[in-house]
This record gives sequence, structure tokens and C-alpha cells, in this order.
Amino acid sequence: MVIYAIGDLHLPGGDDKPMNVFGEHWEGHFERICADWTARVWEEDVVLIPGDISWAMQMKDALPDLQAIGRLPGKKILLRGNHDYWWSSITRLRDALPDGMFAIQNDAMRLGDTAFCGTRGWTLPGNGTAAEDEKIYRRELQRMEMSLEGAMKLRADRLVVMCHYPPLGEGGAETPMSELLRRFPVDDVVYGHLHGASLRTAVNGTVGEIRWRCVSCDGLKFQLYRLPEGKVERGPISETE
Repeated sequence: MVIYAIGDLHLPGGDDKPMNVFGEHWEGHFERICADWTARVWEEDVVLIPGDISWAMQMKDALPDLQAIGRLPGKKILLRGNHDYWWSSITRLRDALPDGMFAIQNDAMRLGDTAFCGTRGWTLPGNGTAAEDEKIYRRELQRMEMSLEGAMKLRADRLVVMCHYPPLGEGGAETPMSELLRRFPVDDVVYGHLHGASLRTAVNGTVGEIRWRCVSCDGLKFQLYRLPEGKVERGPISETE
């Protein structure tokens, strides 16, 4: 089982909403993603999609986008992004998903020897942060902890986390979300949300014994990212830890 990830597909959601308004490089972006996907992914593989899946506002309008993803090979695991307004009832969504497509919300799932969990996240609080944003961020921390605890009960060998918002600060600065993730044996974190010039702030690579990767589709040139195999290499635990 190979694990891939790609986020921020921004499918049209029943409207004629071409993404090339954000730049010529978005022209035919889903067709390019599909070509790469079908060339590389086998049915036993897993593709993670950490949010901003469809521009739809209602579930009925998102269904064609979900079905288009469902026709692609492999198992797919979805996470909600900040633009996924169509994602309301998790029960209704799971009932509507094509076979081999799953959604994570405040919980976790296991495929093979790997547990998958995560939550959307939110804008990192800072100076001038609105009280409502602070409240949402704290709620997302609670949801992440719930999801991680669910993953631990699955007793998998490997733990992969999905976020939509970047869990690390710029330059790899620690945040309450990254500090929470370090309390668990997380091997990989994939996230999205960043586009254009903001991609330069993305943290990619191993930081603090976790492998981090931004998988916004434009940052990947509309090709799936293949996660490294196996667990992250961790150093020995010192006597002071």
C-alpha cells in the first residue's frame, strides 16, 4: 500500500468556476491531476485529500465532484477544508460517498498498518486575532486531540495526520497545534491551504521527528505527493525525557 496526498482540488461544485482566474497554471488542473493519478495509483493504494475539495455550497452540488474523485483508482480519505461549505452532516456525507472513499471528522481510521486522523485547523492566533478566531482555533485543538486519541486505539504501526491549515508557524515555529501533535507518535503530517506566494512559507521536511509536507495541488504542480514509506526515524529517548 502506497500513500499519496494532494489537497485543495477546488472542483467546480456544479458551477462554471474555472480556476484559471487564479493564474494560467490552473488551466485544466483537474485533468492534469487525473492523468498523474491514474498513471501512478493502484487500487490498493491510498490518496489523502486534506480539504478544499469542492466550491459547492450544498451537498447535492458537491456530489458530481465526489463521484469524479471516486472513479479514480485507490482508496481516498477526505478531510474538510475552510471552503467546503457543502460538508455539514458527517453521517449524510458518509452515506453519499462512493465505495472506497472515506471521510474523517473528529475520529480516525486504519488501513493496513497505518492509522489516519486529523482535523481542519484554523488561522494561528496572534496579535490582533479576533476572539471568534481564537475560539475556533481552540476548538480545532480539541478536535485534533480527539482524533489522535482515536487513532491510538487502533494500535497501528504508523500514524499519519491530515490538516487543512498549516499546523506549524512560519519557518517551522512551534504552535499549540504542533505541540499537541508531538505528544503522540505522529510520523507524517500533510496539510494544504497555502497557494501562490504563500507556498514559500510552507514547511516541508522532517522537523522535530515528524515529516511535514504541504500538498496544495498547485504547489505540487498538480501531481500527487508520495509519502515516504515506513515510520519516521526517531532518536533514542534520553533519561531526562
